Amino acid sequence: MSFLKFILKNPFRRKNSAILAIVGIAIGIIVIVALGGITEGLVNTFEDTIHAGGADFTVSGKETGDSAYGTNTISSNWTEKIANVSGVDEAFPIYVVLTSVGDDYMNTLIGIDPNGTALADISMKEGRIFEDNSSEAILGEIYAEDNNYSVGDTIDIDREEFKIVGIYETGDQNMAGGVFTSISKVGDLMDDEDSISNIYVKVNKGEDPQTVADRIDSQYGDNITTVTSVMEMTQMADMLNMLQASTWAISLLAIVVGGLGIINTMLMSVFERTREIGVLKAVGWSNGKILTMIVGESLVITIVSAIIGSLIGFAACTILGPQMGIEPLFTPKIFIQAFAIAIVVGIIGGIYPALKAVRLPPTEALRYE
Repeated sequence: MSFLKFILKNPFRRKNSAILAIVGIAIGIIVIVALGGITEGLVNTFEDTIHAGGADFTVSGKETGDSAYGTNTISSNWTEKIANVSGVDEAFPIYVVLTSVGDDYMNTLIGIDPNGTALADISMKEGRIFEDNSSEAILGEIYAEDNNYSVGDTIDIDREEFKIVGIYETGDQNMAGGVFTSISKVGDLMDDEDSISNIYVKVNKGEDPQTVADRIDSQYGDNITTVTSVMEMTQMADMLNMLQASTWAISLLAIVVGGLGIINTMLMSVFERTREIGVLKAVGWSNGKILTMIVGESLVITIVSAIIGSLIGFAACTILGPQMGIEPLFTPKIFIQAFAIAIVVGIIGGIYPALKAVRLPPTEALRYE
């Protein structure tokens, strides 16, 4: 029998001890895999929440001015510059003006690309989004109700007739009473197609919005400024960090418990095999070979535990998670972490008993009954 086969088979000669050791370590691996999947699922859900709906932050002019937002308008070519900054997923310009709308001498008119309305954090209650460069508009729910407008009606905007094609709702009270239309149409109305008020910015999933905002400030901060994120990024980041820290804390506990379990199992194995180890030394086995054997047996037990624990953890989360309203997400990193922990526990758990074995004088071991 080869040395490798000997190491693979030897731990299971004492089946009860091996099974108990495997169960103890597998429980720790189950916890690590299950918590890892749940945490990754929650992180993914939080990121989807952060990256759903409104923009992560906005970019505006640096100086104060007479625009609707109290800053100077900026050139539309800034949109392309911002879109090319690392970490930016989407950038859509908006043009906000105060002009005559319906019977109001002055109301807020917001121009935006139809594809960018999601970044404005609005959702359609009735009708549809306006088409680009058309005389179509959508009205805020409050404005429509206060002025008895419905989908299909017409409304005068800066002395031009627009068709109302939708009614939107939003959590932003500043926009609930406004009117949206195509940004190109607002440029025509204002006779200023090169100016915009702000740029809505959406960052790539997995990116920290504040980091991207700081990156924009460092490149273009002399000319433009980033405005506070629509989402409460700091609170979200703190929550994610807390979840990940909790997972690592429980993983550490599992490592300690698993390590103590394997040390105890291997010590008992060495104790029970004292005479056997003495015989091996007497026939010429070196201390290094005996140490390799003990640590190898420890690794066999922990790797088997990692396989069993990973399968059970994955299956349990996949079956039970959705029933508890949790969608676990398993990544290769979770299983790599679980096996890495098992290997570390196997090495640490086997070294101490192995050192005890190699220090045992052969004559003393042979006398042991």
